[in-house]
Amino acid sequence: MNQIATRTPKKDLVSALVWATGMIAVALGAKVAGTHGYIDGDTATRMVTCMTGLWLVWFGNRMPKAFAPSDCARRVKRVGGWVTVVSGLAYAGLWAFAPIPVAIWGGSGAVLLGVAVTLGFCLSQRAKLTD
Repeated sequence: MNQIATRTPKKDLVSALVWATGMIAVALGAKVAGTHGYIDGDTATRMVTCMTGLWLVWFGNRMPKAFAPSDCARRVKRVGGWVTVVSGLAYAGLWAFAPIPVAIWGGSGAVLLGVAVTLGFCLSQRAKLTD
């Protein structure tokens, strides 16, 4: 049996809780490390924000694997998933390596561009259905 058919809401909830726990652990770990002088505030911010980008990558990877009732919905999920993975990688990469002003604008721009591309693709699919 393939992975798509074996996904359950319970498995989805558990994996989301694991991500949430990991994100909180990274934030708390960064705070403790900053308090003890092991890292500075910028590094702590980068760690936590980069984790958000990695979560976007995880979520985007899961999108196309969820059940979709029609071919059109599957296409939208596939494109949305790819775009979310790419924008999440750009967001995480910029927060990991770019100067903070570049990471703020570039990372936010990558995510907004991803949303715009996905929305544009959804609207193009809708237009094809009404033709």
